[in-house]
Amino acid sequence: MILKALYDYYHRCGNLPRLGTELKEIGFLIVIDKEGNFLRFEDRRIDKKQAQKFLVKKHIGRTSALAANYLYDNSGYVFGYSDKDDSLSQYKTFKRKVESIYEAHPDNQDIIAVRKFYQSDQSYILSQMQRDPLWEEIEKNLNKKYSTFSFLINGDTKIVAEKAELFSEGSENKVDGGQVCIISGEKGNAVETTTATMIPGSQATAKLVAFQVSSGYDSYGKTKGGNAPISEEAEFAYTTALNHLLASDSRNKFLIGSRTFLFWASKNDEVGQKAEDSFFTLFGFNEQSDDPNRNIEQVRKVFESIYNGTLKSSYEDIFYILGLAPNAARIAVTYWAEIPLRQFAETICKHFNDMNIVDTRQEKKPYMSLRSIISTVTLGGKVSDATPNLSDAVVKSIFEGLPYPQTLFASCIRRIRAESGEKDKNAVHIARAAIIKAYLNRLNNNEKKIQVMLDKENTNQGYLCGRLFAVLDKIQEEANNQHSIRERYMNSASSTPAAVFSTILNLSNHHFDNLKNEGRKIYFEKLKQEIISKIDADGFKPQLDLQDQGRFFIGYYHQRQDFFTKNEENNNEE
Repeated sequence: MILKALYDYYHRCGNLPRLGTELKEIGFLIVIDKEGNFLRFEDRRIDKKQAQKFLVKKHIGRTSALAANYLYDNSGYVFGYSDKDDSLSQYKTFKRKVESIYEAHPDNQDIIAVRKFYQSDQSYILSQMQRDPLWEEIEKNLNKKYSTFSFLINGDTKIVAEKAELFSEGSENKVDGGQVCIISGEKGNAVETTTATMIPGSQATAKLVAFQVSSGYDSYGKTKGGNAPISEEAEFAYTTALNHLLASDSRNKFLIGSRTFLFWASKNDEVGQKAEDSFFTLFGFNEQSDDPNRNIEQVRKVFESIYNGTLKSSYEDIFYILGLAPNAARIAVTYWAEIPLRQFAETICKHFNDMNIVDTRQEKKPYMSLRSIISTVTLGGKVSDATPNLSDAVVKSIFEGLPYPQTLFASCIRRIRAESGEKDKNAVHIARAAIIKAYLNRLNNNEKKIQVMLDKENTNQGYLCGRLFAVLDKIQEEANNQHSIRERYMNSASSTPAAVFSTILNLSNHHFDNLKNEGRKIYFEKLKQEIISKIDADGFKPQLDLQDQGRFFIGYYHQRQDFFTKNEENNNEE
């Protein structure tokens, strides 16, 4: 299923490299003249992490045996300089590759020039290179991904390795018509091994599909790819599609810790493109972004339009999500889903609705990105600080409409407790309140669902205690411009209300006397009595379980936001 979906994505795109080619990052060019003389190095890096891409012949899969790529490679192969012991052997291997290309194209002036370059003494060429102004940069970055070298004839605009007229080399493999491909269903030459498709954190040779020898998987005398035949054309298509999705500038992926998630729509039409762009905005965050929630409201509108039919889609329109993780020499599949696009839009809308909670900020952005959800429950406020299991579970909950993980809820409560005693810090902010609301509402229990705004009909004892605590906190704020009740008693009030509420009610009476506005005194007294009248006849509970502790914080948040709403209404009336 995964390989077929990637195969179809290759053909859906229509603009990916053709069979036998690939877009390769080449950071440095060796500029030579038509006589093969070294002139200079040319820097083709874009920044410190990536370089310009060129359409060249697909790279070969290297193991322990020496093998050279087609007119491009690393420094050890191209000019015999590396931090490894076998650089001279690599250089000779590349030189033989150039000779074989020359034999296939003896009249081509570009390959003639490259051949003349290799007819010169290697130590002499290297000494010339080491005098080039770029040599220090080259030597410093020998092991970088972009540290690949190719040739440019002086005055030319295309590098030698991307000239299609040189792509053939002697006899080409012919289709033997022997085996049926497990992906396409067509007969063709089966590959023995598949192409590397490296993901962040994996080895450079990591593959999505790999075969072991003599490990119990061989059958009927067949080894490696013979056990599950994949044609050369299908293997090229799915690996090219996968590498395209994994590209550094791809907007079809997002990373969470060591996990890489890829996603794509089955069709390249308007609704498919909008779904992909919106999904990237929701999940494909940039760690350097100061505003992870920017444009999230627009994301909600797109998925609502898909779900309600404003953006037309059919049940044949599928949305794919693939989760990958590094695993030794292979790539592990940690998640796979293929969902009708409209159904998927429904689950995303459900996530938005569950996370929606009252927001009195001037610039309202209540719909949280994945980055906000994860970072708000970590100690350092960074997604990288969260455990991979937590991130995976949250993603799965959003994708499939499942209950949010208990670890997310528990982590949220822990962060509130850890920060509630800090002066001038609001531990119960909108992100955490939204997480608690969403978690509790998705649980299968008989408790009343938590509303977006203050719910005066909610008689849950934890919720009522939270509301009452917010009133007492607000009284102290208006009377003395302090929050010592919140800083000293919030944790105990949320877990063992019976033990502390008598104390903080007495403290609040003193703060109440310091209120100068008689109207505010009447307002707060009525509000206190309204809440207390709903407390159980036996009084405050000795202990609240973890779920009711969450409802305490929601009650506190709702009541605080209601105060701000009332102030806005009063200001508007004035």
